[in-house]
Amino acid sequence: MTNKERRDRELPYITDEDVFEEQKKARRLTQALNTADRSDFDAIGKIVKELLGKSDGAFINPPFYCDYGFNIEVGKNFFANYNCMILDVAKVVIGDNCQMAPNVAIYTAGHPVHPDTRNTAYEYGIKVTIGDNVWIGGNTVICPGVHIGSNTVIGAGSVVTKDIPDWVIAAGNPCKVIREITDADRKFYFRDREFDEEAWAHVLELQK
Repeated sequence: MTNKERRDRELPYITDEDVFEEQKKARRLTQALNTADRSDFDAIGKIVKELLGKSDGAFINPPFYCDYGFNIEVGKNFFANYNCMILDVAKVVIGDNCQMAPNVAIYTAGHPVHPDTRNTAYEYGIKVTIGDNVWIGGNTVICPGVHIGSNTVIGAGSVVTKDIPDWVIAAGNPCKVIREITDADRKFYFRDREFDEEAWAHVLELQK
């Protein structure tokens, strides 16, 4: 097998010239994105559309960094805030209506633990999946092979090393479930602060 074939099968591989060649398009596009006029939202949106393997209404606040782009598949209404980094050696599949705060990092890439094998230049990529309606807090790191369930919130500063289920708030290093999200949470926008009547009426209208 070629190193590209090994990489795509989540087997150990070495980054050779063919692998570097596949990274060139993403590097050109991320450079264009990261140097674009920050007020030209249409231009930014077009670059994001070309960069990502699959997207529908995605928007990324630059700067943004990735290895390939074509390995990132996001659903409808994806938003990533400033300084997001996705090392997409393997697939990163993200559902609809997902939001990422600043400085979120998703790593599919990794290296052997033992220095003898690590120093051979072999590395690997293991798929990361994120469900629908997920909010990832700022400065969160998501490690290779992780699955985050739908309707979940990951607290700021988390390091996600293991799967997180649907409908929970999880946080910490390592990231752990804190509690479930229930219907009682619907009327609150921050901790114990409820939506005011005007905003709540608008929320109900938007959900029709």
